[in-house]
Amino acid sequence: MTVVPCSREKARRAAELTLKSFGPPTAGGKLVLDSNIPIGRGMGSSTADVLASILAVLDWLAIDAVSTDVMQIAVSAETACDSTFFRQQAVLFAHRDGVVLEAFRRPLPPIDFISVDTTPDVTVDTLDFEPARYDALEIETFRPLRSLLRTAINNADVGMVGRVATASARINERFLPKPRLDEIEAIGARYDAVGVQVAHSGTVVGLMFDATVADAPANLGRAADALRRSGFEPAIFRH
Repeated sequence: MTVVPCSREKARRAAELTLKSFGPPTAGGKLVLDSNIPIGRGMGSSTADVLASILAVLDWLAIDAVSTDVMQIAVSAETACDSTFFRQQAVLFAHRDGVVLEAFRRPLPPIDFISVDTTPDVTVDTLDFEPARYDALEIETFRPLRSLLRTAINNADVGMVGRVATASARINERFLPKPRLDEIEAIGARYDAVGVQVAHSGTVVGLMFDATVADAPANLGRAADALRRSGFEPAIFRH
C-alpha cells in the first residue's frame, strides 16, 4: 500500500488495517488524498484522512461495514479519533476506544463559530502527544457536564451547549493550555458568544454563537474585527 502525499502515515495504516480485516491476503493499492483541512491544528485532519481511507478501501472491496468496525480500525490507525463519522445525530464518543458511549436523540443545535489559531507557528502531532490523564475531581466534573449536554441537545439549547464546551475547555488547560484563552473568551462575551471550545489535541480556539439569533451575523463580524485588532486571524464558519 502506497499513499500520496507520502507523509499521510495514519491514512496508509488505516488502509492497510482495512485490507487486513476485510480484503484478500495479497491485496494492495495506491491511496491518493486531497484535503483542505489544516494539519496539526486539532481540526480533525487526521481523522478525516483515516475515515476517508477506510471508506475508500471498503468501497473498493464492495463491503458495507458497520460503524463499530470502521471506528475500531480508525482508533487502531491513529490512537484516538474524532466522531466525524456520525453525521445524523450527536454522540458521546470514546475517542481512544472507538465506541459510542451515548447516542443523543437529536443533532447539535445550529452553532456559528469564529476560529482562531493561538500558535500559528506550532503544530501538534497526535501520535507524539501524550493523552490527558484526568484526576478523580475532573472525572467527577464530567458527570454533570454529560447530563447538561444531554439536556442541551434534547432542548436545542445552544447556550447550555456553550457552557458545557467552556467547562471542557477549562479542564483541558491543564493538559494543553491555549495562549490568550482568557482574552479570546472576553472578546466573545462582549459580542454575545455562548461559549468557547478548544482543540484538545491542537492549537485552535473557537468562539460559539447561537445561529438562530437575529443579531448573530453582526455579532460574528464585530467579534472577528475585535480579534483582528488583537492580532489574531479569525475564520468564520456559519452553520
